[in-house]
Amino acid sequence: MNENIESVRCLIIGSGPAGYTAAIYAARADLKPVMYQGMQPGGQLTITTEVENFPGYPKGITGPEMMEEFKQQAERFGTDIRSGVVTAVDFSNRPFIIKADDGKTISAETVIISTGASAKWLGMESERKFMGMGVSGCATCDGFFYRGQEVAIVGGGDTAAEEATYLAKLCKKVFMIHRRGELRASKAMQHKVLNTANIEMVWNSAPEEVLGDHSGVTGVRVRNVKTGESRDIPVMGFFVAIGHKPNTELFDGQLELDELSYVKTKPGTTQTSINGVFAAGDVQDHHYRQAVTAAGTGCMASIEAERFLTN
Repeated sequence: MNENIESVRCLIIGSGPAGYTAAIYAARADLKPVMYQGMQPGGQLTITTEVENFPGYPKGITGPEMMEEFKQQAERFGTDIRSGVVTAVDFSNRPFIIKADDGKTISAETVIISTGASAKWLGMESERKFMGMGVSGCATCDGFFYRGQEVAIVGGGDTAAEEATYLAKLCKKVFMIHRRGELRASKAMQHKVLNTANIEMVWNSAPEEVLGDHSGVTGVRVRNVKTGESRDIPVMGFFVAIGHKPNTELFDGQLELDELSYVKTKPGTTQTSINGVFAAGDVQDHHYRQAVTAAGTGCMASIEAERFLTN
């Protein structure tokens, strides 16, 4: 049986600030983009409550509301936005062949990847329960809401150290919970953390449960991994900083990835190791991981895709 293949000029894999911005620019350039939103339409911002650091929203906005507005703007200019997941890609020849879980096979002249990255979580039921109600995976995004309060952060690497020192500038006190007796962070970051007066190290300890009520997080129960003793620490915010995992399994063996499995792009561009395939947002950025920078690279990817097609 002959397979019915749909031809498109620009296929966007994944949504979020990068994907939707790419769609807005591609649609306005008359590339007639098709987008598959992926497992989490709207990306990580859909599990964020208030967003106060994105330009153009002086009163703030919730993450889900913002992503709905991005989506509507992309649709306004004619983007074909589809629910569903891309299940296979073949970048060996151009046009590229992509399969989706709706049974469609697509032949794409250009592809923009915006599948993002997922924060690693501890896996506690209480962590899920209070997500967006005091539990956060991004201190830079949400730390502002805990000004003058006491918070806890879990982790021991450079990311956790950076986020702990960031929180310390805003919060009354930061409890840094680490299951070892020393940090894994670089010496410079260790020195910074250990010399910040309002960061209190909770060594050799692991969170057992996030405590809270209808208003949100009220504390965290930690267990000393050496003695087995538990204690409750009253806090209003609980930050998890144990790393992120880029959503790149689909592209392993198809594109060049870095040592952390993020898509490698040529410096100053969104161009990947395959001509005509571009990557935008957190799937290729483990440094900034902000909505505004993701949107910026989404813009870049569409402009580069348009130029690629017209050259």
